[in-house]
Amino acid sequence: MTGTAGRIERMISDITALVGDIPGPVRAAFQAMPRHLFIPPVALVGGADMTAGIDRHADPAAWMNAVYSDMPIVTQLADGAVPIRDTISDDGSLRLPPAADYTSSNSAPATVADLLVLLDPAPGHRVLEVGTGTGWTAALLSHLVGEHNVTSIEVDPEVGGQAAKNLGEAGVTPYLIVGDGADGCPDRALYDRVHVTCGIRQVPYAWVEQSRPGGIIVAPWCPNFGGGHAVRLVVTLDGIAHGRFPRFASYMMMRSQRPATTPGDRRSEHTTTVDPRTIAAAPAGANLAMAAITGLGCYSYREDDTYRVVVTDPPTGNWSVATWRPGRDEYTVRQAGDRPLWEEAVDAYFRWVSWGEPGRDRFGMTVTPEGQQVWLDTPERPVTRP
Repeated sequence: MTGTAGRIERMISDITALVGDIPGPVRAAFQAMPRHLFIPPVALVGGADMTAGIDRHADPAAWMNAVYSDMPIVTQLADGAVPIRDTISDDGSLRLPPAADYTSSNSAPATVADLLVLLDPAPGHRVLEVGTGTGWTAALLSHLVGEHNVTSIEVDPEVGGQAAKNLGEAGVTPYLIVGDGADGCPDRALYDRVHVTCGIRQVPYAWVEQSRPGGIIVAPWCPNFGGGHAVRLVVTLDGIAHGRFPRFASYMMMRSQRPATTPGDRRSEHTTTVDPRTIAAAPAGANLAMAAITGLGCYSYREDDTYRVVVTDPPTGNWSVATWRPGRDEYTVRQAGDRPLWEEAVDAYFRWVSWGEPGRDRFGMTVTPEGQQVWLDTPERPVTRP
């Protein structure tokens, strides 16, 4: 098999190697909606850090190879303020300015397939998609349930407009709107499925309210404490959603839930005897617990012979940075703001240890009109601040 069909089959083979067998309907959707119809001529491709630019006109073979790899492809920087073409050098390497955050993409095919399997859409299901992006997932959903059953909402008018063109060229016309996906689309409810393609910290109750009993909501829960988590919720007769975190998922954040970036002016410094790498290397279950207990975020990075762990307070932009250096008995913690972020993260970590170090799959979530609650094993064991 050659050409586009051959590339699609190789991509499907790569996906199955990563996430296991793909059900026949999802496989057929991938075959019917070629990815290249939804990728712009110039984009960025790579792993956790984008590594290269691709240009269909300058190197069509490299462009097609990237499109049919399992890599995510970034299609917008800084909400459109930084043109991608301006960041690509003649040799394909990148020169990204500091403010060039990734703000829209075509997600990695394995991740797309994985979340579609969790969603389990069937012909005739009414689906709300939050985050149209390039339109590829809306096209896949249209093939799975029927285009007239798909409602897709995109916050960025320019991104939404390009998605509409992509979908038209692919021959499908789902119902597209521009707006904040957190509000859903009540005019088209009730939905059997809600498919979220952006990271969230809080599950908007509107999605539960607009789902029929038995409806399924699949979303990337991304508190930004280590990796993200796919959450699969089922809506019950009483208008409450319950579910668990079956696996990893990480997406760009919903714009209305992005963290603040301007910390307070107050700075302080102290020390800790806890090796910062203990928090940085914590497994998924610990990260989920620490996020749920504290409401904080965390990331780490290496710098020469040091290792820095940054704990953040998303609503305020405040932070604590713990720095590991070789040969030290104590480690410096610098802090912006008065809240002891590092100590809260450490306390939450050892609380997780005291529970027997449960894995991600033992945690769940309940969403009510009052908000969301993470729990361990059953809803009767809520994970709360001490």
